[in-house]
Amino acid sequence: MITVTKQVFFTRSERGRRRMADKPSPSQMVSPGRVSRVSRVMALAIQFEDLLRNGTVSDTIELARLAKVTQPRITQVMNLLHLAPDIQEELLFLPLVTQGRDPINEKQLRRLCAKTDWRKQRHFWAQLKSRT
Repeated sequence: MITVTKQVFFTRSERGRRRMADKPSPSQMVSPGRVSRVSRVMALAIQFEDLLRNGTVSDTIELARLAKVTQPRITQVMNLLHLAPDIQEELLFLPLVTQGRDPINEKQLRRLCAKTDWRKQRHFWAQLKSRT
């Protein structure tokens, strides 16, 4: 008896009919894991800063209205911009989370954002990373 093993991929046509395909659809080729919430919030803070700098929105109150969140939440997000540039970059490129909770959460970063000295931030950041 001979056993043949082959992957078979299906796509859907416009009427919903399934058809065999030679290669997987783009949704099947997605890498496992998800971008951590802190990375997404850091990217959002940078985008908010660009909107304010370009004059697309006049102030954080208008930005809060546009984003449909409260003004204090906008302040929390924008406070991530007080982090040292190298920490911001590390946050943007954190590894994908494959299961469970994010290793670093935004609440932990709030204490880090409160420190104005970048050397102290880097020291605290190193401690935070070593715990995860």
